[in-house]
Amino acid sequence: MFEGTIRSNLDPLEEYTDDKIWEALDKCQLGDEVRSKEGKLDSSVTENGENWSVGQRQLVCLGRVLLKKTKVLVLDEATASVDTATDGMIQQTLAQHFTDSTVIMIAHRITSVLDSDMVLVLEQGLIDEYDSPTKLLEDKSSSFAKLVAEYSMRSNSNFEN
Repeated sequence: MFEGTIRSNLDPLEEYTDDKIWEALDKCQLGDEVRSKEGKLDSSVTENGENWSVGQRQLVCLGRVLLKKTKVLVLDEATASVDTATDGMIQQTLAQHFTDSTVIMIAHRITSVLDSDMVLVLEQGLIDEYDSPTKLLEDKSSSFAKLVAEYSMRSNSNFEN
């Protein structure tokens, strides 16, 4: 994020109406939060968005691409630093509002890619597997199936503690 306002971070070239900006904020689950601020769209953003949580910063960036109606979206570890609830909001927003876009998601968090059309697994910088998550999960010896199984075991053991 850039120093300025929420408005200038979402619409740096001043191309969109307030209604369109609010619509994008609502789609990325930030509308209510911005409405609760005294300055609303003109609420202050400090350098790197330090006065907003990491999750809110990610949602603002998502709002920016929603506003532009981006056709190709590349997300590099977009949910790595956010809590599970924010991750869920990001995944829900992607599923609802980017159905006509190509979304390339680079992720270590397995849950981020389970609903993808295709998954590409890299091993030491080389393509190890490429198929639909369903097909990869059918083969229990696939790297992807092993990653999902490992993630599931870790998640279940966390709930037991």
